[in-house]
Amino acid sequence: MQGHEVRKLTLVEDWHWWYAERRHILAGLIEGMTPGLVCDIGAAGGGNTRVLVENGWRAAAVEYGADGAEVAHSRGLDVLRADATRFPLATDSLDLVTALDVLEHIPDDDAAVREIRRVLRPGGQAIIAVPCDPKLWSAHDVAVDHVRRYTQETLRSLFERNGMDVVECWSWMVLLRPAVKLRRRSSSGSDLDNPSPFVNAALSTIVKLERHLPVRRLPGVTLWLRATVREN
Repeated sequence: MQGHEVRKLTLVEDWHWWYAERRHILAGLIEGMTPGLVCDIGAAGGGNTRVLVENGWRAAAVEYGADGAEVAHSRGLDVLRADATRFPLATDSLDLVTALDVLEHIPDDDAAVREIRRVLRPGGQAIIAVPCDPKLWSAHDVAVDHVRRYTQETLRSLFERNGMDVVECWSWMVLLRPAVKLRRRSSSGSDLDNPSPFVNAALSTIVKLERHLPVRRLPGVTLWLRATVREN
């Protein structure tokens, strides 16, 4: 993602409905896990890294770009400048890897998943989020430097062929998918925006409804995946 988009992200993520709900989902996924060592890949300004730290994890924000790394560092986070396909970390050294809306930016996503597998200890986990459904491809994807959008089948296959077992994979932003699809038909750039307080509250209310509705198997805008290191 280009530097100006990263800067835009870090200015809105603390209160923006989409980022807030993504942090809530991440916090729910790590609930009950024994905190250990974790790297948050593609951390940008470290919004999700802070969730990990607040829940007792020893976390590092892994960020390739200078803009995101600078913001994460200014927030008091440990930062590692690295390419997602080549970590300067020992094999079997981490308990958890998170990569939220990262893999879609990487041309060789197989190499990235192999690297995730390498640095995870036996029994370690990966928590992943990616944009889904190639039918939703739009100017937004171009503006934020996406290489692809995934389906459940392509995302599961990516992890399974690189030595990981998929525990669960599900859809998010199901209720708002029709609105996203309509907006992106006529959009000319990124969806990163600064909504009014009223719009932000309304969209937050809608996306929070998915916490209580059985919609995770329906088509959405994002896919979440949790995977573990395959036992040899």
